[in-house]
Amino acid sequence: MAAEINVRTIPALVRRAVAAVPNSTWLIADDGTHTYAGALERVERAASALRAAGVGRGDRVIVTARNTGDYLLSWFALMELGAVQVPVNPKSTLDELTGFVVQVDPAVVITDPGLAPMVATAVRSAPSRAPAVLDVHELYDAAIDGAEPAPVDPDDVAVMIPTSGTTGRSKLVMQTHRAYAMAGEGFPYWLRLTSADRLMTSLPLFHINAPAYSTLGSLEAHASLVLLPSFSAHDFLDAARRTGATQFNSIGAMLEILMRQPERPDDADNPIRLCYTGPSPERARHEEIERRFGWEMTCGYALSESPYGLVWLHDTRPYGSLGAPRQHPELGHVNDARVLEDGWPVGPGGTGELELRNPAIMKGYYEMPEETAAVVVDGWLRTGDLVVDNGDGTYTFVGRKKEVIRRRGENLSPAEVEAALEQHADVAEAAVVGVPSDLSEEEVKAFMIPAPGATVDVAVVHEHARGVLAPYKVPRYYEVVDELPHTPTGRLAKHKLSKERTPAEIDTAATR
Repeated sequence: MAAEINVRTIPALVRRAVAAVPNSTWLIADDGTHTYAGALERVERAASALRAAGVGRGDRVIVTARNTGDYLLSWFALMELGAVQVPVNPKSTLDELTGFVVQVDPAVVITDPGLAPMVATAVRSAPSRAPAVLDVHELYDAAIDGAEPAPVDPDDVAVMIPTSGTTGRSKLVMQTHRAYAMAGEGFPYWLRLTSADRLMTSLPLFHINAPAYSTLGSLEAHASLVLLPSFSAHDFLDAARRTGATQFNSIGAMLEILMRQPERPDDADNPIRLCYTGPSPERARHEEIERRFGWEMTCGYALSESPYGLVWLHDTRPYGSLGAPRQHPELGHVNDARVLEDGWPVGPGGTGELELRNPAIMKGYYEMPEETAAVVVDGWLRTGDLVVDNGDGTYTFVGRKKEVIRRRGENLSPAEVEAALEQHADVAEAAVVGVPSDLSEEEVKAFMIPAPGATVDVAVVHEHARGVLAPYKVPRYYEVVDELPHTPTGRLAKHKLSKERTPAEIDTAATR
């Protein structure tokens, strides 16, 4: 491994950090605290168990990725083998999990006793093999077999990230070792983190933020990582105090939820010095959050298709903006951004789609060449996000060109929700849109046409949706209508649907 320790792969980044500070505390989680060397030992045990189960280079492995130390270290074990992790939301329904199994055809599935019965049912649908179901906790009972890590190339696929889970085919972002390693190398540089920091995250391990930034960033900085099982506004500051956390990553809704907690005189009495978040709040709100909690906030933007997006540059405070293109601390200028409308640059003050060009762009969507070709064109990634070109190298977020709805940090497909609602006998057709949320990002609103001769009971349909969809996909608002607008080609004309909350609709929050 010594000859490979300087390549940009996840195993190399891990082993460089272990070699530098083996006895320093790295991982602090509810299921254990580990030094750098202790964590690597557990990784090697898990890798030995997975190797014995027949997992090898290029094999796809579904992981029901809860936020625990055991799940996190199983990712590193898979990377040691050169396997490809497919992390899925542990709150997925049976239909959703079955859809992943059919699409991915995994070699094995890593899960835990609480989810094992559902996983066992899902794997029976595997198209070409019956994948073994492995208990994540039992991986660490194995003896280390002494085998060398598999030869991994920086451009090998490391993780296939679901961008929106569906019961059919999900867009799985094929992201490389190089992209993750570059994100880990860049994050401490962008935020000026040191070995004295403790990075805390409650963001899910089945997305890119927590693994690429908090996890790999802590390793590159020789810092500690505090992994919370989930976000709890009530316990968040106390968790920081208990663990001595100095930095955390947020999404906009988290900060708004924290701000809605009853204000206490000791809110600023916490060890956190820095929060990384996005999208950027307005300046007045930004400063209000900083005053209340006593930490500094810096903002940025990225996406699963490339962790090299935008960030506030050192010694700048471009309030309201997402910052300028992220660059690498050693490689220098590696990332370009541009804003186009109808294929033409918009110029200062103009609004258009943000495009990025850098070495950390995905290899594509798994087995979706047409979808890949539509978003990666001549080396440029079409992000699907609309921004304003501020003319000074920074960009301000406007909205999403994509139809995908982002709710509480999760991306969801309206088409999937529509299909689920239309499964109910009383619903002839449904249309789902994102509507403004008081907590930033969006809430989910469903318009429904009753089936002929039927009456839509919203409470009944809502319970049906809760039974077939993950919680974050279930609509909050419902409106029963006589008809839905369509284009001349028969497609739903969703831009004609009201995104305002009206007296005619039903808010299910009051009944949950």
